[in-house]
Amino acid sequence: MGKRILEGTHFMNGDEACAEGAVAAGCNLFAGYPITPQSEIAERISVRLPQVGGVFIQMEDEISSMAAVLGGAWAGEKSMTATSGPGFSLMMENLGLGLMTETPCVLINIQRGGPSTGLPTLVGQADMMQARWGSHGDYGIIALAPSSPQESFELTIEAFNLSETYRLPVLVMSDEVVGHMYERVDIDPDKIHTVERKKPNLPPGEFLLYKADENLVPMGMPAFGDGYKVHVTGLTHDERGYPIINAETQQENVVRIKDKIYKNIDDITHIEETAMEDAEVVIVTYGISARTSLGALNLARDKGLKVGMLRLVTVWPFPESIIKDLAKNVAGFVVPEINLGQIVQEVERAVCGEAHVKSVPHPGGEIHDPRVILSAIEEVLAHAN
Repeated sequence: MGKRILEGTHFMNGDEACAEGAVAAGCNLFAGYPITPQSEIAERISVRLPQVGGVFIQMEDEISSMAAVLGGAWAGEKSMTATSGPGFSLMMENLGLGLMTETPCVLINIQRGGPSTGLPTLVGQADMMQARWGSHGDYGIIALAPSSPQESFELTIEAFNLSETYRLPVLVMSDEVVGHMYERVDIDPDKIHTVERKKPNLPPGEFLLYKADENLVPMGMPAFGDGYKVHVTGLTHDERGYPIINAETQQENVVRIKDKIYKNIDDITHIEETAMEDAEVVIVTYGISARTSLGALNLARDKGLKVGMLRLVTVWPFPESIIKDLAKNVAGFVVPEINLGQIVQEVERAVCGEAHVKSVPHPGGEIHDPRVILSAIEEVLAHAN
């Protein structure tokens, strides 16, 4: 049997690093369907999972892939799927099922240009709002955005940990450039921390499937076959998991699955600050756009402009309070992203008119030219003066 953790220093792309992160996190089931630019994840994990006693299944489509992942989780396994834009759209209904049933699993989206078939082999970041609002109804969601193959490895593990901690599907919103970029990836088993699934704390007959703890998270998750009476439904349900179709149960059920994320936002949110000590303009960005933004920051600093960067490692839940506090002390924000303006809307909402906000959109197909971002920085500073 092969090693679960492929320790050492490797040269691999972001997709391969995602697969290795999943295996290191304890994933034992991958169900998916080939789609560019995600397919390298499936290819890598189709080899790795059998080596560690796991199962790889190529499903007939993305709808069934997400369903299989949910079923695998309730059978007791850590499970994952991966896709890109068109497949992400197909997974939305079953993503909602996973959110309502509070099923821990991981869904990776290697974003490409859209809409529709769009740019199958070229970069995009236009699925970010879909990640937040893609399934119908109200819920909280967690979405992470790696900027390198190293982070693709680390954040896939983190996604599994968050899914087990807060009992929901967690999204890794990567992109084609990060997915296909080859870089050094260091894997040190001593630095890997994994969260294991909480089992029921009471015997059958006393345990309630959806009774929550102080963090609003159900207190344990039995697997099918563990001897517990388990009723899992996408219908509005009570603490037993039984359907109760009325407004009172909806209030208790749905408000909790939203609030369990926002109550714990400080523990969930991860951001990275660069040169923020004296910043008058703040670049807010994520994924591959953060790397071109760093180039723009360096160009700006070379010109004597006081520019900092806030990289959203956790995009959802959005760090609204952090942006709101910054808005009181800076001239403005610049938001580069490879879409026509999605996360910039969240920045504008949080800033609430306290500072200037400049979108730096790109419809996809390539990354930003750092000089375009620099021009936006200069425009914000000119507006402030």
